[in-house]
Amino acid sequence: MKAKVNISLLFTLVVLCEIYIVSFRINLLIQFAFLSLLLFSGKTQFSKSFLRTILPVILLVFLGFLGTFLDSYNRVDIIKDISHFIKPVFVLCIGFLVFKAINDQRIFLRTIIHIAAVTAVIHVGGILLFSNFLSRSISDIRGEYGLDNFIEIFAMFFLILAPKTAIEPLYKKDIYRKILIALFAVSIMFYFSRTMFGMIFFLGLSFYGYAKLNKRTLKVLGAFIAVVVLFYMYLETLKPERNSKGIEALLYKIKIAPGEVFNAKLDRSNHTKLWDHWRAYEAKRALILMNENPKSYVFGNGHGSLVNLKFKAPLSEEGMRYISVLHNGYIFVLYKTGFIGLFLYLFFLVSLYRRNYHNQTQSDMVFFKILVATVGAYFLFTSLIITGIYIPQDSILFLLGGALFHENKT
Repeated sequence: MKAKVNISLLFTLVVLCEIYIVSFRINLLIQFAFLSLLLFSGKTQFSKSFLRTILPVILLVFLGFLGTFLDSYNRVDIIKDISHFIKPVFVLCIGFLVFKAINDQRIFLRTIIHIAAVTAVIHVGGILLFSNFLSRSISDIRGEYGLDNFIEIFAMFFLILAPKTAIEPLYKKDIYRKILIALFAVSIMFYFSRTMFGMIFFLGLSFYGYAKLNKRTLKVLGAFIAVVVLFYMYLETLKPERNSKGIEALLYKIKIAPGEVFNAKLDRSNHTKLWDHWRAYEAKRALILMNENPKSYVFGNGHGSLVNLKFKAPLSEEGMRYISVLHNGYIFVLYKTGFIGLFLYLFFLVSLYRRNYHNQTQSDMVFFKILVATVGAYFLFTSLIITGIYIPQDSILFLLGGALFHENKT
């Protein structure tokens, strides 16, 4: 029992480092060290099911070398890309091995909830005690106290749904569960994140069984589309301004969200419009460069390739003309590994999502199937806006690794 507690505590520290330490390199070193510790401790047996599931992610690491061999890149940029592609493999393996060693569904869920509770207390406490949030803008609060934290959404759903499965109650007193749900709700609201609000809806659909394509789902989807259309028509009448504060600033960000991802008809000299549609501009530049080098559509440009922005963007103190990682995860994978890599990436995410269609009767088995499918749906969505599994800071892959163990076990 003591060994399980120690492993759970170390895992918690590793995940909190991922959330709070900005440096990608430091986190990668911490995760490599922790994974090495797990492997040397004898917890080295991965299930065939787990290896089959993550095989596309492993293949993407090697596929990136094909484009590298065809061109000459800076060694530092090559190492940087290899690190970005190998990190998801490390994290998935850590999640699997940690919860294989613990081997307890209840401890798995409680560990994720406790990690989320720590982040929620820090987030809410910081805003209420130190931010003077009544007089500050939403952008200032988000910039200082965090843009998003999706592990809190998953933890909230665990607390809501776990009592309805065969998994034993997570807490002896239900009041603890209700307090944590309230804490997560407040923290999520204070992130003022369009992506988090959207993910609550989509994850709710998935957790409650509406992710399968059937008549019931199509009705819900149709109703949702109608509500969204009416809401955007309402936003057009409000005309929220870009430099507004408070709720109006959030409404402006929601209004420009579709164009931020898809509107690539931009004038670089108009910086206001450019920043509002930055994700689309990055993707546009990557596709233009691929059109100039058609063979890159097959194998990609490889590890070490950079996207030329055509001007020095103020993304750092010195400004950056060339970038390696894009916000659009699909274009990022396509640019680095071509259509072969994009197919592998989509195959991995869809294989997770397809757990929704597995017919099971045991309720705890259903819970973990749906959990894995929900994470798949989560990454299918976030790959459009925050790089999917290749985002430099992400805690959900740890959760996925553990969920894959429990799904396979049940």
